[in-house]
Amino acid sequence: MTGSTRSPSSSTSSSTTRSTTGSPGTARPTVHGYPRQGRNRELKKAIEGYWKGAVGADALRDAAAELRRTHWRQLADAGIQEVPTGDFSYYDHVLDTSVMVGAIPARHRAAVAADALDGYFAMARGTQDVAPLEMTKWFDTNYHYLVPELGPDTVFSADSAQQVGALREALALGLAARPVLVGPITYLLLAKPAPGVAADFEPLTLLDRLLPVYAEVLADLLAAGAEWVQLDEPALVQDRTPAELNAAARAYRVLGALTDRPKLLVASYFDRLGEALPILAKAPVEGLALDFTGPAAANLDDLAAVGGLPGKRLLAGVVNGRNVWINDYEKSLSVLGTLLGLAGHVDVASSCSLLHVPLDATAERDIDPQIARWLAFARQKTAEIVTLARGLTRGTDTIAAELAANRADLASRAGSALTNDPAVRARAAAVTDGDARRSQPYAERAAAQRALLALPLLPTTTIGSFPQTTELRTARADLRAGRIDTAAYDARIETEIREVLSFQEKAGIDVLVHGEPERNDMVQYFAEQLTGYLATRHGWVQSYGTRYVRPPILAGDISRPEPMTVRWTRFAQSLTDRPVKGMLTGPVTMLAWSFVRDDQPLGDTARQVALALRDEVDDLEAAGSSVIQVDEPALRETLPLRADGRAAYLDWATEAFRLTVSGVRPATQIHTHMCYAEFGDIFQAIDDLDADVISLEAARSHMQVAGELATAGYPREVGPGVYDIHSPRIPGAAEAAALLRKGLEAIPAERLWVNPDCGLKTRGWPEARTSLENLVAAAREVRSTLPGSAS
Repeated sequence: MTGSTRSPSSSTSSSTTRSTTGSPGTARPTVHGYPRQGRNRELKKAIEGYWKGAVGADALRDAAAELRRTHWRQLADAGIQEVPTGDFSYYDHVLDTSVMVGAIPARHRAAVAADALDGYFAMARGTQDVAPLEMTKWFDTNYHYLVPELGPDTVFSADSAQQVGALREALALGLAARPVLVGPITYLLLAKPAPGVAADFEPLTLLDRLLPVYAEVLADLLAAGAEWVQLDEPALVQDRTPAELNAAARAYRVLGALTDRPKLLVASYFDRLGEALPILAKAPVEGLALDFTGPAAANLDDLAAVGGLPGKRLLAGVVNGRNVWINDYEKSLSVLGTLLGLAGHVDVASSCSLLHVPLDATAERDIDPQIARWLAFARQKTAEIVTLARGLTRGTDTIAAELAANRADLASRAGSALTNDPAVRARAAAVTDGDARRSQPYAERAAAQRALLALPLLPTTTIGSFPQTTELRTARADLRAGRIDTAAYDARIETEIREVLSFQEKAGIDVLVHGEPERNDMVQYFAEQLTGYLATRHGWVQSYGTRYVRPPILAGDISRPEPMTVRWTRFAQSLTDRPVKGMLTGPVTMLAWSFVRDDQPLGDTARQVALALRDEVDDLEAAGSSVIQVDEPALRETLPLRADGRAAYLDWATEAFRLTVSGVRPATQIHTHMCYAEFGDIFQAIDDLDADVISLEAARSHMQVAGELATAGYPREVGPGVYDIHSPRIPGAAEAAALLRKGLEAIPAERLWVNPDCGLKTRGWPEARTSLENLVAAAREVRSTLPGSAS
């Protein structure tokens, strides 16, 4: 973070570096990236220790360097012949790119200048005085990136220290290495106008200003020993305008024409390249990396249609980097065999970075060994890539044993009773359109709900979870280890619920929650109680920063053997006269935040999950819940990247939500929640959910979504968040009130709720307590100014 590292003394000609292309006919195995956290989440612990002052900056850097070395050695020992560098990050690779190109927001420049590491974390998390960068989802994954803030006055400058440093570390270990960078087109297309910049400003207009900075970074990497550099352009798999496609063509004409650069490999993943494929195929770059899994399988025919890549390198992404199922070797070898005739040289790779899957399936001792053979995490996927490369290079006879075992494992999965439950399939097949519709229209339901709940204008609530204390985590660990029994654990949960309810009542919150102390994760908790799901012990995947989750594995047909949440919700309601929300995770999010089965259409799986959750909703209502929240934060992130697949997806996704909630009485108020996504593409779908109240992230985006909902004519109640829970800073009452007033400019008071952006699980009690007290104070202050309102 201290400027360009290029110097004449560090220059190394590409002719003297270790070749990473391989000899003709030799398919070399490689990956786009690797999980960052370490086997025991060492990176998370080191960073959070640094934030708390328990770990020094040098110790943090040493821990990170040791993790990088460990990961590279794992890859090399597995047979990966070209390791990626630059994919490691303390927080986020897009934020690292902003640092690399000098795009530091004005409000963070002083912090970065004073201490580069602290300034970096200030951009990611904010401070008490300075807001962080906005955070949103990385394409259709559950990984979150920090949104670059750009404007017409943005001045870029090269800072290649991190990229060059990582490359030198790998080369010093004697490894062939390929730096991986976010490409300039994707970087600009992911950016937003900086605060104070006109909303219609197009960051892509800065391309000609940015390309010289990329040129300088490429020259620095060449000087440090890079033979190849990978530039990731996943934004090009989305529908792009002619102007955006022309910008991509121009960018790679300019970068390709450079003489002081390594060989360039342009990568895309998550879907087919479509209109961008002929542009990149003709660009003066030495290679492409393409995804050939899922919807991106269409790249095979598309590549043939444009005449292939004669004389160029192709990284063939035939091993799915986003899901955990074993590869179908015979299918992949067929694809690879076709590709041999379409490119000058074919190497075998993952479809995308392995960042999106856990590290090692062999650590999962609790999964049935036969079922475990269906699974491949990052380390198993590297073995698959190596096996496929060997079969492609030396012939399938050399991998005959692996092929036979693979066929047996695939057959075992296809014929398992877990994946075929006749009762579940019959129930799903019997669903009618009427089963997914509320009995009365919204206007009639709203009147009944207001009469029953008698809430004030601008009612306050939270999204669901409260801080997970050390005592709670200890109790959960003690229960697993057998140090306490179920009765003692339940007593701890009851104590926590009492404390959460007491605080909310004293704070003056109108609609309460029980705080979810019994839940380890909003998806895993339910998955552990539904048939057809597998839970992992060590399957950690990065969601954002130091937040890691263990996505369950949706392996078979889904049903609910018994109630999952009713006991705790009923107990909480017994402690108060105020309404306590029943809290569930919705069917789309149960799919999106799991490793979903790939052997049937997603819509079929969603319907099974919806029916299981419908049973829970009905039981909550029968137990006395008058407000039930079914969270769907993943509705937007699961939206197909290309428009031609969206209508079908939204049809089954919205049907699944309605099927979950449509059995309740009109007076039962149904809430849903979404966070950290771009909602502009799905406003009609949000309406189609037919929820009575929706809460949305809005604090970091300065209440932008409220105006967008108003413009779209959204007719129901809305809770745009006024407290950014992904930052440690505590918003004052005046700040929350200002956001609330901005929300009132778009949404009338009788339809506006006041709440945080998201659940409070990741926050500590002191900050959560003060922030919620400020939130209630802001609501009361603004409410007092409204005609006819009584606080």
